[in-house]
Amino acid sequence: MRTDYHVHMHETGDFSTEYLKEYLAKAQKEGIEELGISEHAYFFNETKNIISNPWIDNRRGLDFKEYQALFDKAKDEGLSVKMGIEMDYTPGKEAEMKAFIDAHPFDYVIGSVHWIGDWGIDLATFREEYERRDIKEAYRQYFDQVVTLAESKLFDFVGHIDLIKIFSYWPDDKDFLHAQYDRAVKALAESGTCIEISTAGLRKPVGEIYPDPVLLKKCYEAGVGIVLCSDAHKPDHIGYKYDESIELARWAGYDEIHVFSQRSSKTVPLD
Repeated sequence: MRTDYHVHMHETGDFSTEYLKEYLAKAQKEGIEELGISEHAYFFNETKNIISNPWIDNRRGLDFKEYQALFDKAKDEGLSVKMGIEMDYTPGKEAEMKAFIDAHPFDYVIGSVHWIGDWGIDLATFREEYERRDIKEAYRQYFDQVVTLAESKLFDFVGHIDLIKIFSYWPDDKDFLHAQYDRAVKALAESGTCIEISTAGLRKPVGEIYPDPVLLKKCYEAGVGIVLCSDAHKPDHIGYKYDESIELARWAGYDEIHVFSQRSSKTVPLD
């Protein structure tokens, strides 16, 4: 089976079933049997108490009822789509994140790390910050959050788990880097949190799938489950270079993926 659970609509269209049908048509063309929309939680007014900074606050303004209405209408029209959300994991806001998650009937919840304090690590406007910071310390701080994200047990899987490589800044010390991987993998395995294999990295400056093959192999050996995702922001991104993600998954040893419904998962054979 092929899935694509990491899909966004708001930045390129609206929450209408007409626009949703464009995503579903592309999914069908790519042989994707399970599609899920997982809009960024920071767009919604209901997350003001979870994460706030000038970049996010300038983009927030939706009421969650607008998002819920998409799935209600899709169900009425017989359209098969899973309801997800991508949340910026915010240390110290676990209670607020749990309250938001529990208030809505999600099929799955993605936890992602996009921010180290007020530094948006994947934003081009903040790219120069990599030149000003100690890269080892940045990686340590990033993986600190991946660990506590997993330990919170709030999320079904982690989005683009090594996003911090997006602009090709890496620690020279491979032992240090692999130690960051190891502690993240331990937390994932102990909490039962999955990761995504995301082809989005192939569209970014780093030009690589998330995660790094070494990290993925460690996840497999520790029994961490996977899903396949594109992090699509428009219909054309759906299923982007999925053959490469499947090849990487099989290389690491995987022969099954997780699928989600109403916050429960099961495994099914990989494509």
